[in-house]
Amino acid sequence: MVSKNLMAASTKPMILSILASGEIYGYQIIQSIIQISGGTLEWSEGMLYPVLHRMEKENFIRSQWKISDNGRRRKYYRLTELGKKELEKERKQWMSVHRVLSSLWEPFPAI
Repeated sequence: MVSKNLMAASTKPMILSILASGEIYGYQIIQSIIQISGGTLEWSEGMLYPVLHRMEKENFIRSQWKISDNGRRRKYYRLTELGKKELEKERKQWMSVHRVLSSLWEPFPAI
């Protein structure tokens, strides 16, 4: 299980990365995380939507209500130009952390 602190810190870059592939609605974001993580990360709607609202206020994403193929009204999210820049910034920061941790853990056997 991933700690709440690590989950909270990684939410923004994960959402931005998912939205880089195109416009989707909130439930699809949750399902994408579950699928990509092999079920090790599970987000709730109560965790996701406040982050989406904050990112929209920061102009990293935009939302729009649309009617889906099955006739349901859903709010779709997409990246803005500022969001694309923020994704690149986040990616560089996380890759730096990843490189350091990989270097630190390399001499140790897997647990």
